[in-house]
Amino acid sequence: MRSVFQCAVCGVHYLPPEGLRWSDGSAASPLWCDVHHVAAQRHGITAPEAATAAALLAARLRDAAPPREGSAQRDVRPSRPARTRRAPAPRGRRSKLS
Repeated sequence: MRSVFQCAVCGVHYLPPEGLRWSDGSAASPLWCDVHHVAAQRHGITAPEAATAAALLAARLRDAAPPREGSAQRDVRPSRPARTRRAPAPRGRRSKLS
């Protein structure tokens, strides 16, 4: 199963090849998408090893997590209907406004 990664710069989700190697033999980054990886290489920036390891671990944990089911959520509706009207005031009393 291939891992889906999230770019640390732009937040886009991308799917690199399985061996983290592109077809031309260049290394794929688990930290940056293709566009930002090429820009970093052009400027001579290498990905920090700690950030790369954290991105790999996060992708593995996300892949290993069981899928969430929306219908299996607990029912949180109230047990009784909401009161929509107030009880009428006794007729023998006057309010402050009248």
